[in-house]
Amino acid sequence: MIKSPITSTAVVIAAVAMIAAAGCTRRTPAPTPMEPSTPTQPTSPTGPTVPTGPVDGGPIAPGSIRDFSINVGDRVYFDFDSYSIRSDASRILAAQAAWLSRYPQVQVRIEGNADERGTREYNLALGARRAEAVRSFLIANGIPASRIDTISYGKERPVAFGSNEQAWAQNRNAHTTITGGAPQ
Repeated sequence: MIKSPITSTAVVIAAVAMIAAAGCTRRTPAPTPMEPSTPTQPTSPTGPTVPTGPVDGGPIAPGSIRDFSINVGDRVYFDFDSYSIRSDASRILAAQAAWLSRYPQVQVRIEGNADERGTREYNLALGARRAEAVRSFLIANGIPASRIDTISYGKERPVAFGSNEQAWAQNRNAHTTITGGAPQ
C-alpha cells in the first residue's frame, strides 16, 4: 500500500489536533465537602469604648492620628439603609468631639460609606447623608464647621469583603480621617 504525501500530512495534522484538544480540556477538581453553616444573628461592629481617663501618653503621642484612632475611635457604624446615629456611635462621636476640642488645630474629613447592596448612585447619596449626620453631631457638640469636610465613597471603598451580613455591617460606616494639624 502506497501512501500519498497529502494523506500522510492529513493524518499528522489530525493527530496533532487531537493531542492539542486533549491538552486543552477543562479538568474540574473534585468537589470538597463543605462544612454545614450555622445561622448566626446579624452583628453590628462596635468601635472602641470612650476613654474614662486621660489619654495615655506612653508610646502614643497625645494629639496624634494614632492617639485619635486608638484611644477615641475613628469609625462609627449604621444600621441597614439608615443614616441615624446609633447609641454606640453617639458615644464614639462624643469622644471625637471632646478630642477635637482638646486639639483645636486638627482638621478632619468624614468619609461616608455604604455596603454593596443598592445602586452606585443610591449608595453615594446614602454615604453623603451618613457623613453629614456625623458632621452635624460634631458641630452640635462644639466643633466649628470650618474644621470638618465630608465626602461619600458609597460602596466604592469597602473595609470588609464579602456578600454577607457581617461584611455589610462593617461597610455601613462613617470614617473620621484627620487631614491636618496632628502629628503622625
